[in-house]
Amino acid sequence: MPMDLPDLPSPLGRSPAFLAMLDAVSLLAPLAKPVLIIGERGTGKELIAARLHYLSRRWNQPFLKLNCAGLSESLMEAELFGHEAGSFTGAQRRRLGRFELAHRGTLFLDEIANAPMTVQETILRVVEYGTFERVGGSDTVKSDVRLIAATNVDLPGMAAEGRFRADLLDRLAFDVVTLPPLRERPDDIELLADHMALEMTKELKRSVFAGFAPEAMAELRAYPWPGNVRELKNVVERAVYRAKDPERPIDHIIFDPFASPWRPVTTRLTAKLPEPTPSSPPPSPPSSDLPPGPYNLVDHLVALEQTLLRQALQTNEFHQKKTADYLGMTYHQLRNYLRKHGLIGRGSEGVG
Repeated sequence: MPMDLPDLPSPLGRSPAFLAMLDAVSLLAPLAKPVLIIGERGTGKELIAARLHYLSRRWNQPFLKLNCAGLSESLMEAELFGHEAGSFTGAQRRRLGRFELAHRGTLFLDEIANAPMTVQETILRVVEYGTFERVGGSDTVKSDVRLIAATNVDLPGMAAEGRFRADLLDRLAFDVVTLPPLRERPDDIELLADHMALEMTKELKRSVFAGFAPEAMAELRAYPWPGNVRELKNVVERAVYRAKDPERPIDHIIFDPFASPWRPVTTRLTAKLPEPTPSSPPPSPPSSDLPPGPYNLVDHLVALEQTLLRQALQTNEFHQKKTADYLGMTYHQLRNYLRKHGLIGRGSEGVG
């Protein structure tokens, strides 16, 4: 009985760079050749590897994965090629490796740059000749596997420095799929955010998602997304579950869940504050003279924060990113302070 195609999450996007990448994947998928996927963290390399497999003629055969990061040489050899009973302490029985289990299917090796040189040599032999021996064994095992590898580093540069086998790189790179980072897909951010928010709404068993307020969506589009789609998912889901009134559009985005006035001091000490420049002198320190008492200290500190924020904005021509650097905080920490003091939209909103 034929197997049904699994219901996999589809890559979502409409930007030209993203659609061009999907076209390249569709063209490459039917071939049995190795593929190298390159992309920053969080761009969806495993999802593209799965798409390559399930659009191929091997779609009803095994699709196995192994992350090469953090594995010792001996453990990676055993995971990939299997081992015979008694080949090392604790090996009580024969174990089949990924190359053997994925026979006639696809094997996805993530973080391939972390594979030790000796393991790379054996991978090369399997790709070239389709044979290998299990660890501790002498019998030749045949394996018909399509290999897909992924990395977020410059493999050609590593090969030029002798830190990655150039011959293996040549074999892996029959063709290369490079995933565009999210910051280069601004038209996809709203599409992805709405989709992720709806999924989180269903998970919370809420009946309605009221969307994002315009200012919140503007923040999402302006953020550089170093963690790409994975980071966007966290930010969106956090905003949805923290929404106090699900029937109102989300107007508050928390990009940095670690941002807190009580963040451990040891973490703060590692941050180097920017040096003041002649064009943006630091604000004068507040006077240490106390006003005649009794007076409200909390109100005094709030007013002082507002004054310093206005001065910093004015000094940096109301450019919020420059102001954040000037104050030694992240852009979104500054936005939280501006929102707290009601300074969003008062001469500080349209820039930065």
